[in-house]
Amino acid sequence: MLPPTNLVRTIVPILLVAGLVAGCGSSKKSSSSTTTSSSTTTASSSSSPGVDSTVAAQVPSKFKSKTIVVAADATYAPNEFIASNGHTVVGMDPDLAQALSAVMGTKVKVVNATFDSIIPGLASGKYDLGMSSFTDTKEREKTVDFVTYFSAGTSFYVKAQGGPTVNTLADLCGKTVAVEKGTTQQTDAEAQSKKCGSSKVTVLTFPDQNGANLALSSGRAQVGMADSPVAAYLVKQSNGQFKLVGQPYGTAPYGIAMPKGGGMAPAIKAAMTHLIQDGEYMKILTKWGITDGAIKTPVINGATS
Repeated sequence: MLPPTNLVRTIVPILLVAGLVAGCGSSKKSSSSTTTSSSTTTASSSSSPGVDSTVAAQVPSKFKSKTIVVAADATYAPNEFIASNGHTVVGMDPDLAQALSAVMGTKVKVVNATFDSIIPGLASGKYDLGMSSFTDTKEREKTVDFVTYFSAGTSFYVKAQGGPTVNTLADLCGKTVAVEKGTTQQTDAEAQSKKCGSSKVTVLTFPDQNGANLALSSGRAQVGMADSPVAAYLVKQSNGQFKLVGQPYGTAPYGIAMPKGGGMAPAIKAAMTHLIQDGEYMKILTKWGITDGAIKTPVINGATS
């Protein structure tokens, strides 16, 4: 994923304030596992838009009589994370899922799932949508359809005291980097390692972003990488333990993922357009402090790379 730092899905005791922290970029490939760590409905957004009959008419009939199951890796605050009650998935993506459902006149449930299990879960029918800071990539579009809704890049972060200077991917050579499994950050770090000659990048991968954060705080890794909004939020919540370094790179669209050719994309695009035009979209981004990633027009399968 390449989102603005998402709020934590799970708590990293060493770093995070109770209840918030962590997110998921965009994985190029996904594992076959579809185990969810918890299943809960989301908290509602600050306001619920009304049904748009024109949008609702575009929803495929099979989704009108069922609860739409949305999967999110709730360790990517402020985009998706676990609330202080220990089970409710909250953040930008759950709020948007709730608002989209209201406009379409459907029911929705957001469940917590490991990031690399979401795309396989869409293919198997376990989930109907994936809203987990997925970067829309051409590789992923071979497997799923996307409707874009946000724009984010990747940021580097290090220990505030004694952390290395990292400005670009080339500066990772010879260093140990912590990333979440299946994300674009893993892909980028591994690709850079091949360009480093004898000074390879040691890439440590973890099931969720919290594991990557803990590796950095404990000294196992020297550099962390995450979607720009997520990294920024993490640093802000670290009580001075981490700092951002360099500049974000690789800005790309986030996409709401759904089974390829399943017929849901036009309705999701129409609902997102409605939210953007009536101001609810910006209200949600403002709530989570990530308005810099706002887009003006959603598109179906808008990958730039």
